[in-house]
Amino acid sequence: MYFGKKRKTSSSDRVPPNQNVTTTFPVLHTGNVPYYEDIEKWNLQIYGLVENPKLYTLHDLKTHFPQSNLTNDIHCVTGWSKLDVNWQGIKTRDLFKDIKFKPKANFVIIHAEEGWTTNLPLADFMKETSLLAYAYNDEPLTPEHGFPLRAVIPHLYFWKSAKWVRGIQFTEKNHPGFWERNGYHMQGDPWEEERFSFD
Repeated sequence: MYFGKKRKTSSSDRVPPNQNVTTTFPVLHTGNVPYYEDIEKWNLQIYGLVENPKLYTLHDLKTHFPQSNLTNDIHCVTGWSKLDVNWQGIKTRDLFKDIKFKPKANFVIIHAEEGWTTNLPLADFMKETSLLAYAYNDEPLTPEHGFPLRAVIPHLYFWKSAKWVRGIQFTEKNHPGFWERNGYHMQGDPWEEERFSFD
């Protein structure tokens, strides 16, 4: 059952196959929702195949980089799509302009709270539409939606847009993340319906 969703009545170049449009924002995750008593102690680690590993506070991210406001459509592997979602944050390509990748850096592993991970090709992570978001509709993210920082990779299924991001690791090889190790597709293109590893 899809509460708040309506099935497509006509074909659309914005809605992938077998998706239903929703006006709500469903909350789906595994594990606990993290809460932070002191956000000043939160940080984001950038490491792996980069010349200059970094450690950023939330204040660093909001003051040291261009801030972007992007609107996009998101598509969950469970079958819902939400159109015209507005995010505020830092484009991944802006965050990494000053970080030199090593030649063998081909993939990204996004690390989140409780050991959760997801994997992406570097090209997908650095796409113009890819974002590290701290706000949604001009309001800070709620804990359930990834406060204080989540990835937004809108051209892939939404499990690739990890919530509660704490680290970004650059690797030579494509290492499966949490859901990928549990049967989800390594790429996750909604237009190709790459939901599961056997697709």
